Amino acid sequence: MTVSHASAPILETERTVLRPHKLEDFDAYCAMGADPAFFRFIGGRARTREESWQRLLRHAGMWSLIGFGFWAIEEKASGRFIGEAGLHDLKRDLVPSIEGVPEAGWGFVSDVHGKGIATEVVNRFVAWSDEVFGPSRTVCIIDPENGASLNVAQKCGYREVLRTVYHEHDTILLERNSLN
Repeated sequence: MTVSHASAPILETERTVLRPHKLEDFDAYCAMGADPAFFRFIGGRARTREESWQRLLRHAGMWSLIGFGFWAIEEKASGRFIGEAGLHDLKRDLVPSIEGVPEAGWGFVSDVHGKGIATEVVNRFVAWSDEVFGPSRTVCIIDPENGASLNVAQKCGYREVLRTVYHEHDTILLERNSLN
């Protein structure tokens, strides 16, 4: 599943713009990565400035190398960076392997949690995936205690496949299969 995209295409939802990450996002990106409400279920610890920089660069690289990746999420009303979401392939050491299968992910600044923005954004990028790549299978992994993300995944068509362990933590593997 590859299509040539040098960078993330711009997509819109009612309240957001999904766009490529910009260098100007870096300070807000670092602040998000240091917020306990953000990192609780994504790594379990605050990201350093260096780790945030590496992740930001990784997003641009995925688009240019594999044709999909994460978008920066901008709030339409204010123009501010409020999170990131998209599809990636992180070559995770996970059983069963999901290598080569686009993996959905999302994370937002804490003041937009609980407002339906994640569902809006995830529905938009999975629709984009279906449009660009045709019917396909995507997956996501979610901490069993992350009820909010499990709800988002379910609303966007993801269903639990199995429970596994990733980096010594219980993890739920979900899939969305638009082939059926």
